[in-house]
Amino acid sequence: MVGGGAREHAICEAVKKSKDVDLFSVMHNRNPGILKLAKKAKIAKETEIDKVVEFALENEIDLAIIGPEAPLEAGLTDALIEKGIKVSSPTRDAARIETSKEWMRKLMEKYRIPGIVKYGVFNEIEDAKDFIDLLNGEVAVKPIGLTGGKGVRVYGDHFSSAEEAVRYAKEVIEKRIGGFPKVLIEEKMIGEEFTLQAFSDGKNIYPMPAVQDHKRLLPGDKGPNTGGMGSYSCEDGLLPFLKKSDYEEGCFILQKVIEALNKEGCPFIGTIYGQFMLTAEGVKVIEINSRFGDPEAMNVLPLLKGNFVEICLSMAEGNLSEKKIDFDGKATVCKYVVPEGYGTKSMENVPIEVNEKGISKTGALLYYASVNLKNGKVYTTKSRSLAIVGIGENVYEAERICEKGLEHVKGDHIFIRHDIGTRELIERKVKRMKTLRG
Repeated sequence: MVGGGAREHAICEAVKKSKDVDLFSVMHNRNPGILKLAKKAKIAKETEIDKVVEFALENEIDLAIIGPEAPLEAGLTDALIEKGIKVSSPTRDAARIETSKEWMRKLMEKYRIPGIVKYGVFNEIEDAKDFIDLLNGEVAVKPIGLTGGKGVRVYGDHFSSAEEAVRYAKEVIEKRIGGFPKVLIEEKMIGEEFTLQAFSDGKNIYPMPAVQDHKRLLPGDKGPNTGGMGSYSCEDGLLPFLKKSDYEEGCFILQKVIEALNKEGCPFIGTIYGQFMLTAEGVKVIEINSRFGDPEAMNVLPLLKGNFVEICLSMAEGNLSEKKIDFDGKATVCKYVVPEGYGTKSMENVPIEVNEKGISKTGALLYYASVNLKNGKVYTTKSRSLAIVGIGENVYEAERICEKGLEHVKGDHIFIRHDIGTRELIERKVKRMKTLRG
């Protein structure tokens, strides 16, 4: 298992439920949850390809799972496959579906995949300004490459005029935010976001329950974008504002993406997910990602029935259709504990008290994220610290269990967005979609 966040902790838990499996880990931080589960762990940057491959060969690894996107972009899958190790994560070329937003949009255009929006890619600010003016400033401004979910700015949320959009577009180009001296401008989509994750063997997908993530830092979906403050899923695999036909539309789009990648000569192996916007006109693609979502992995993996390692092997070997895959009909709510200042300037190296037994007694699940274990104590880093997940017969029961679990996490400098999964917030989203759809 490559990666040291809460998503990777959740994947490791799923791996350990499989029988007769030894787990080995490479991560840049000392994640206490993963350290407990791993037979052996190496502390190294996940993008240090030679070190990761050397560790895999030393320990005679049969199968690798790569959690974060950065090592995929660096070509870790390719390097492991070259050494004869099976990998249930995409190659560098297949991962371009996430690592280059420009490439993703052009692929959708080439193969006429539904869900595309008006967009333009610019390396000259005057051209970007003309396009922004054409859309009356109502745009999303996006770096081309990876920014950890924090680089996108949207009209009405992060700026309120065409001039401000142009200013940020100029900043993206000049500072090479995302790694490229250009910017992606898209029409602003209005609606509700949802995430749809799916297993893929390069030919077919097996979709998972829908999840709604909450990117904004503050209650009521306000404040700066983050990597995700929490998420929820429902017992029927849909969401309160999502019809079965909307879900199926998302599945159709993902299947078409998989088929397109296959035609391009870079079949996609592993977990893929679509970040979609449900609009008045139907389902639109915000982005496609080449891995499990974080936090969305924590909503679906605890519900997965059967042997996760066998599913991963089936993806790597191209025979996913032979596997029976199912999920428990339960709802989940996940809330992140983050260091004070997260989203702007995090308070690092601050201790957090985590009562693991207390959390377990509430029925909630604990997933450690970007923290460090030092002398038996847990300390914050710049990123998210840990996630608590409640599972229930419905989303409101799951939310109550999640909150009970959170009572056993203490710290002088931590922050939690408590409104995720609450009746008030969900009903507001349902009402909004009803209005939009007439």
